[in-house]
Amino acid sequence: MKRLYFAYGSNMPTKRLRSRIASAKPLGIGQINGKRMVCNKKGKDGSGKGNLTDSPGDTTWGVLYEVTESDLKELDRMEVGYDRVPVEVWTSEGDAVKAETYISTILTDDPVAHDWYKELMLSGAKEHGLPKGYINYLEQLPARPGKVKVNGVKP
Repeated sequence: MKRLYFAYGSNMPTKRLRSRIASAKPLGIGQINGKRMVCNKKGKDGSGKGNLTDSPGDTTWGVLYEVTESDLKELDRMEVGYDRVPVEVWTSEGDAVKAETYISTILTDDPVAHDWYKELMLSGAKEHGLPKGYINYLEQLPARPGKVKVNGVKP
C-alpha cells in the first residue's frame, strides 16, 4: 500500500531519503499552514533537529513523497524521538492532500542544528525548488560545527 510522506527537514533530499527507504518517489512540493519548522527537537548528539511547532500565520514548505507502508514503518524505526502524525498538505496545484510527517515533543533548550544537518535541509529545499523566501528562512537558521556520526547512522 502506498502512503504520502511530507519531508520538511533532513529527509527532503531525494538521495538521502532513498538511502534510508528505497521506495521514496518525490511527487512535488507542498506546504503545511499554521506550522513553523524549527530545530528544537533534541538530537542524541545534543544538537537541534527539524521539528514542527504550532504557529498561526506561518507556513512550512517541504516535499511530498510516495512511499510504501513497509518503508514508512522502517522510517519510523530511524526517526527516533519523533511521532508519525497525519497532516494536511497543500500541493503546488492548490489541492489539499492527507499525508504523514514526523513531530517530536522531545525538545532542547538550545535549538541549534549542526552545520551538516542544516546543509541537508538546504540541499533538499534547493533540489525541489522550494520558494526562495523559504530557502532564505532556512539559510538564516542558526547552526554550529558538528561531526557527522559514522557509527552506521547515515546523516
